[in-house]
Amino acid sequence: MTPKPPARASTRLPGNARAASIARPVPRHGVARVISKLGLGSRTQAAQWVRDGRVRVNQQVVRDAEFPVRQGVDQIEIEGQASSAAPRIALMLNKPRGLVTSTRDERGRATVYTCFAGSDLPWVAPVGRLDKASEGLLLFSNDPAWAARITDPNSGPARTYHVQIDRLPSQDLLRQLELGVIVDNEPLGAQSVRCLRSGSRNAWLEIVLDEGRNRHIRRLLAAFDIAVLRLVRVAIGALVLGELPKGQWRKLTAQEIDAL
Repeated sequence: MTPKPPARASTRLPGNARAASIARPVPRHGVARVISKLGLGSRTQAAQWVRDGRVRVNQQVVRDAEFPVRQGVDQIEIEGQASSAAPRIALMLNKPRGLVTSTRDERGRATVYTCFAGSDLPWVAPVGRLDKASEGLLLFSNDPAWAARITDPNSGPARTYHVQIDRLPSQDLLRQLELGVIVDNEPLGAQSVRCLRSGSRNAWLEIVLDEGRNRHIRRLLAAFDIAVLRLVRVAIGALVLGELPKGQWRKLTAQEIDAL
């Protein structure tokens, strides 16, 4: 009896393996968004460059900021220079009081970017905000994805503030500040509040927020008829302001970036 030949091994891949073997198409995004994701400028700046005719996609001038492109596939040029992702950078600034957290101000007020004059930094954007009257630790980066993780209200790091107020707080008041109140249909509270030190008429509080709403601390304290005399952000997660002089900045280390 002639033996049967051995069965041929199947070359058919399982369904999930077949799907993985098929290259997924690169998603398309608006050209201004892609320029921002490359860390070359803000989305607003990129949109203006497009409108000004300074951007080419595959050697053709485009004037629509939403013109669809595939990052890493389509060639993008800005003023004739091929654009590639800028080296990622993150830095911290000890923001002085009186500066606006903005690239420019329609009212002509000085902005935080005056602290970077002559530094030859690439484009960086604020990661979160501090209002004009507030001071302390402010982050900047040209990596929008990293910045989004830092500012995510659900998973971003806690923020620690030292706040001088116009009264001596009781323990009951500190508990009430932690529990919070509803202001303009928004819940405002704190992860923790403690008194650092007090004088004869005012005190310094340490307030930790696990999320930051617009003018969160000022609105929370105002709900209890408390005036803020000074507000200084001293830490974001494990990153502390330390001895960095006011108005000065430094780059974050790789370890600090990862820790955040």
